[in-house]
Amino acid sequence: MVTMLDILAHIAGRDDIEAGNEFVDSQPYYQHAGLHGSVWQRDTPGISTNRQPHRECSRSRACGVSYRMLTQMDLLKFWKAHEAALIGILSHRVREAGAVSDIIFGVTDKAKVIDVIKCMRTASLTAVPIVQSSSEIEEDHSQLINGKGRTLVGTFSATDLRGCPISQLQSCLKMGVVEFLEKLADTPLHQAACLRSSTRDPVVCTPESLLGEAVDKAVTYAVHRVWVVDGQGLLYGLISLADMIRVIRVWLLAEPV
Repeated sequence: MVTMLDILAHIAGRDDIEAGNEFVDSQPYYQHAGLHGSVWQRDTPGISTNRQPHRECSRSRACGVSYRMLTQMDLLKFWKAHEAALIGILSHRVREAGAVSDIIFGVTDKAKVIDVIKCMRTASLTAVPIVQSSSEIEEDHSQLINGKGRTLVGTFSATDLRGCPISQLQSCLKMGVVEFLEKLADTPLHQAACLRSSTRDPVVCTPESLLGEAVDKAVTYAVHRVWVVDGQGLLYGLISLADMIRVIRVWLLAEPV
């Protein structure tokens, strides 16, 4: 499996869009239908270049289909459909449930798209929060920073790029990350896909939110993480799909049969 982030990381290493086209052309992929060119899959099933296990292959008996993908989102959708059986854990506050990670690598709102992609590639991150730059300290806007306690502006992730044709990325690489996301939100492809603007309306919860609320937001808005902010809108932490699954799994294993 090769994702949009893999292609963008390759582009970032070369600083040009031709690198991405060469990368795609050199691989035996077929385009995954319905994903707006954001995902390509190898002819060899079950081999993923992603470092994070967001999906798993399962065999299918259907004629002509060798594998289907089981994702973390599929699992959460299933649990959400049976939330009555999980009320014992979903009714816990996210902070009490141990679902919040307080290690947050982010970028400032003055970062360039190409620099953000390079940072994500280097740190093997699939998404980063965009935080408000500080006027009190000198910051390197081309590098990752500690995002905790900073004002959340939005999110930059490979998923946000589904509405942007790869052929148009060349002119966007040197653009500011916030400007790029706002421009992307106004494109016909982005609007037709009903994709949420990650700067105008980021998906967040608070430390006192119930775990069920975080799961509901992740599933409803099809995001892979929910940012946790305090009452002033400052980043407190994040809850990834993996965090949600981990907490629910621990609770299920501890429940008597």
